[in-house]
Amino acid sequence: MSSATSGHALADALRAPFGAAVVGSDELAARVTPESIRDVCAYLRDEPASDYKLLNAITAVDYVEYFEMIYHLTSIERNTTAVLKAKVYGRDTPEVPSVVSVWKGAEIQEREVYDLMGVAFEGHPDLRRLLLWEGFEGHPLRRDYLEPPLPYKWPHGG
Repeated sequence: MSSATSGHALADALRAPFGAAVVGSDELAARVTPESIRDVCAYLRDEPASDYKLLNAITAVDYVEYFEMIYHLTSIERNTTAVLKAKVYGRDTPEVPSVVSVWKGAEIQEREVYDLMGVAFEGHPDLRRLLLWEGFEGHPLRRDYLEPPLPYKWPHGG
C-alpha cells in the first residue's frame, strides 16, 4: 500500500522552487495558484525527490464561488501518493493550463472535466466534449446547471 504525502510536506517541498505560487496546505493537499499548475506538475514529475510520474486522476468540484481543481499523483518508485489543488475563480470562462504536456494520460481526463464542469484547459491539444454531444448546452455537474433546481420530493412525504 502506498503512503500518502501530507499536504504540508508537499507544500514545504514546493515553496523553494515556486515561492508565492504555493498558497496553502492542509493535511491532505497542497494548494497552488492555477496559473502555476503546469510548472508545478512538471517539477513534481521530474524532481527525483518527488518522482510523481503517474497522474491518477484530475477532477473538479464546484463550490459556486470557485472551482477547485484536484490532481491525484503517484510515485511508483517511492510508493507514495500526493494531492495538489488549485482554486479557479470565474464562472463564465474558468481556465487552467493543461497538463497534457506533463502526462499524456491527462488528455481524456481534462476533456471529461471540460465536458461536465466547463473548466477549459489552456494548451490542450483537442479540447472538445467527451461524454456529451457537441451542441449540448451547459455542463451537468455544475451546481447551477438546473436553474431553478428541481424540487426534491421526499419519498415518505417529509
